[in-house]
Amino acid sequence: MSHRIRYRSVVDVMVLLHRTDGRVLLLRRAGDVYARGLLAPPGGHLEDGETVVEGALREAGEEVGVGIAPADLEFCHLIHHRSPEGQARLGVVFTTQRWHGEPRNREPGKCSALVWADPGRPPADCVPYTAAVLDRFCAGALFSAHGWPTTTAGGTE
Repeated sequence: MSHRIRYRSVVDVMVLLHRTDGRVLLLRRAGDVYARGLLAPPGGHLEDGETVVEGALREAGEEVGVGIAPADLEFCHLIHHRSPEGQARLGVVFTTQRWHGEPRNREPGKCSALVWADPGRPPADCVPYTAAVLDRFCAGALFSAHGWPTTTAGGTE
């Protein structure tokens, strides 16, 4: 009988604020953070005791100062990502076309700019994880795997 270690993963939540012109909001990461200088959507790690919806709403408020009604969040993608260092995480991605307030940089120590980008042609300086999410979001895929040695059904490398 084999005793396997139970798999545990960091869970990320991301929110694609989607304007009527089709562009989504990306933040340029700054300071002493992972992927400094690269673009990623508002988001972060799920905190203990939060649902993925609560985490997504919290991150959008903390990072860009917008309020989103839970009913206005729409699940759009799940990504199972593995970094080049072998660290795995699950990313739960939501989109919304409705929010209250004008997006602004509420964390200047972690973000240097807000960029509205075409998700179908994301800037070259996106975090690779973000580029994979945007690619699969535009394709209408609900799931992808990124960074794993072999691709699973519906996944990308």
